[in-house]
Amino acid sequence: MTTTDTKFKITKTSSSRLSESDLDNPGFGRVFSDHMLEVEYKGGEWNAPEIKPYDTIEVPPALNVFHYAQSVFEGMKAYYVDGQTVNLFRPEKNYERFVRSSERLCIPPVSREIFLDGIKQLIRLDHQWVPEKEGNTLYIRPFSCAFDPVISARAADNYRFYVITSPVGSYYQRPVKLTSSQKYVRAVKGGVGEAKAAGNYAASFYPARKAQEAGYDQVLWLDAFEHTYIEEVGTMNIFFVIDDVLITPNLSGTILPGITRDSIIHLAKHWDMPVEERRVSIDEIMEAGKDGSLQEIFGAGTAAVVAPVDELHHDGETITLDQDFRGPIGQKFYEAIYGMQRGRREDPFNWVTPIEVG
Repeated sequence: MTTTDTKFKITKTSSSRLSESDLDNPGFGRVFSDHMLEVEYKGGEWNAPEIKPYDTIEVPPALNVFHYAQSVFEGMKAYYVDGQTVNLFRPEKNYERFVRSSERLCIPPVSREIFLDGIKQLIRLDHQWVPEKEGNTLYIRPFSCAFDPVISARAADNYRFYVITSPVGSYYQRPVKLTSSQKYVRAVKGGVGEAKAAGNYAASFYPARKAQEAGYDQVLWLDAFEHTYIEEVGTMNIFFVIDDVLITPNLSGTILPGITRDSIIHLAKHWDMPVEERRVSIDEIMEAGKDGSLQEIFGAGTAAVVAPVDELHHDGETITLDQDFRGPIGQKFYEAIYGMQRGRREDPFNWVTPIEVG
């Protein structure tokens, strides 16, 4: 059945796949909901948005996004509250970052209305795909990509914007083990490190694989020139607690400005917790690990929320943190953020956007 409201053409699926899906054990990014949002950019403008059944996209092999990686994306989640309400967490921040990423890669940014209202419409339509199980959520993936069937090293003329959704479980089931890389780098100033560009992730896969072969989960990236200053982890921003002070690398154009990162810093200041955004050397962290002043390490991101790190390797030396899953400070942030996301904690900053689905 096809309907049209003032903004969106909506074509509902004739056969839902929900009954075939196990929302209690969905894995991560492998199962997809019934519908998707598609918008075409052609002739210098974004056309009318359409919500349609989730399906494959037929494209020519010369599609330039395949050859030149002109593509950006976001990662968001929808959280089950009850049968009447599903929550989004700071979606406007995702849109703002999406615009910055799009502009950096010469992609015309889709409007705020299409981005935010499109996601809300999609969630209302597929709200039964939002898992109820504790820790599980509906992952939301908006992305824009070049759509010219031309092999030419230039910005495209045509683009597509999509939103797909996927029920997911926890990203990390246990504490994370990290190793630094002194051979490979993630980003340099003046590059696209602060954009959520697809190519950033492709370039990180080889170093990440080498780290995994050595028994680690992710790479802790260092700066590109001195290989001394910590930047971020492959899937999240990074935080350290030293002598009760929360420390994280400052944004310098090479680090993705995470929404969870920003939320943690905001909460720390709200709680009058000492917090420092500054250059953080790997030597400082290794020394703090040796002298006992390093209390916690944790990563922060939409997928992981707050992920504890229990082992860090650098230049032949390893420090370990003896703790049950999250330490007390990381756990405090997790409980506050996840509690707001699920509608169980007070939201003094109006971070949560409730969507009525019942």
